[in-house]
Amino acid sequence: MKIAVLADEFSKEEFRAKKLPADTQIIYVKSLAEIPDYSSADAFFILKEGINTENYKAFAEKPVFINSVLLTLKEMNLPENFSRINGWPTFLNRDTWEIAAGKEGTATIFEKLEWKYSKVSDEPGLVSARIISMVINEAYFALGEDVSSKDEIDLAMKLGTNYPYGPFEWCKKIGLQKVYSLLQKLSETDKRYSIAPAMRNELTTDNGITVKY
Repeated sequence: MKIAVLADEFSKEEFRAKKLPADTQIIYVKSLAEIPDYSSADAFFILKEGINTENYKAFAEKPVFINSVLLTLKEMNLPENFSRINGWPTFLNRDTWEIAAGKEGTATIFEKLEWKYSKVSDEPGLVSARIISMVINEAYFALGEDVSSKDEIDLAMKLGTNYPYGPFEWCKKIGLQKVYSLLQKLSETDKRYSIAPAMRNELTTDNGITVKY
């Protein structure tokens, strides 16, 4: 099997750490412009975010797995050969991939790669990113209420829940802007995801930007 992968350096390192069958060939491409050169690939992984995928024909209807945590397949108006995955930093390391499949059968690529996967609904955040973002948000509520410090909250969560990272540590690895954007989108239809004031303040202070309330 031949897989073509478009990724930044961080995602590339995480992807390289995945176990693969011996007969699998991985090709790392630098841009979408190179995709037609690898039309013989069995599947494509677009791990970079914000990639313009309007040129659907470049993929020749092969299975395409795109890192899109925030936007759904429907919102991006992508054809059925596209599926969504969670390619946020640290999530490629998980044993089980989440797939919002546009077409029945595209997930069989994961079976051939001998990777575990779980089919999920085509909704913002998929499942794990939605949960972790809410955990991070709750940690910011606790911080804003002077319950404890960031370091102490991180330590308590790692010891108490066996999470690989504390919420603030995880947020730093993912990127505060990514977490904020997902929570903002989710809160439009579900007030449980309303953003903690301490998170808003930190994002504004650290980036010098104006955020929506």
